[in-house]
Amino acid sequence: MKRVTINDIARELNITAATVSRALSDHPEISSGTKKIVKETALRLDYSPNKVASSLRSGKTNIIGVIIPTAEHIFFGSVIHGISNAASKNGYEVLIYQSNESEQFEKKGIDAFINARVDGILASIAKDTKDFSHFSYVKEKNIPIAFFDRFNDNLGISSVCIDDYRGAFLAVETLVNEGYNRIAYISGPLHIKTFSERVRGYKDALEHYNLDSDPELIYPGDISIESGRKAIKKFFKLDNKPDAVCAVEDFTALGALKELKEMGVNVPEEFGVIGFCNDLFGEHISPSLSTVDQQTVAMGEEAFDLINKLINNEPANQRVHKKVLEPLIIIRESSKRT
Repeated sequence: MKRVTINDIARELNITAATVSRALSDHPEISSGTKKIVKETALRLDYSPNKVASSLRSGKTNIIGVIIPTAEHIFFGSVIHGISNAASKNGYEVLIYQSNESEQFEKKGIDAFINARVDGILASIAKDTKDFSHFSYVKEKNIPIAFFDRFNDNLGISSVCIDDYRGAFLAVETLVNEGYNRIAYISGPLHIKTFSERVRGYKDALEHYNLDSDPELIYPGDISIESGRKAIKKFFKLDNKPDAVCAVEDFTALGALKELKEMGVNVPEEFGVIGFCNDLFGEHISPSLSTVDQQTVAMGEEAFDLINKLINNEPANQRVHKKVLEPLIIIRESSKRT
């Protein structure tokens, strides 16, 4: 079927296309009676505005591009929920691109969003990304961009994140309060600030509670169930084994739990486990997983608020901003020894 245009409405009512356009946009020079009949005719003819043409005229598409590392983690789905709700309330639509934790795909996502003329880009960095030039390119083209969750402080790009340092510190503190005293850590890629901050929080918590900081108790993981399994295998080959582990995120913690179960290790009596994220599955497995909640919906809402201000060029928001949310400890069976 042929798309109904403003010209079709104008012919139907024997008025100019310019009058129709002004009536549909509630221009103050058009009478309320004309606006009413134009809108009724537009509805009757099933008219819908041409967004491409409108964006070319206004210079805005009212679309936000969002790059997530993976759709497999409910964490990112929850952040998207927060972004989408806030975007909808402000008249924006959201395009989502999954980088699959790949630098190459992440760059393709950036190119796709630039070609789609999005008004702004929100991104969470892929774990494989080590060259950040594509983000700098977006900034150089004066396209508003901000990070959420995973960020890079060296690019001069605003971000919204949890206090990763504080979250890891609280995770160790939770295990200490339950009587564990030789606590291991399974990390993520340390070239990403999010994960290096969690290692720093872990180390400082051990020092604060006068516990040994043994390099053999830090496993360089890659954010996966398999890295959780491999870490536990490595830790249990040590002469002086740990009695608990903090994982960089919940899927890694799940891998640790699965391996401990296969080894016949009783959790939490013999060994404590705590994750980071508060992914949905954590409360439904056995034992249920203690974790650090990252306030995902709030993170999404704050991320949209930040990019919206950048898009609308509010002078006070053109400098680099970093919004840091407070982590919340969720204590469940996997660390509850007492």
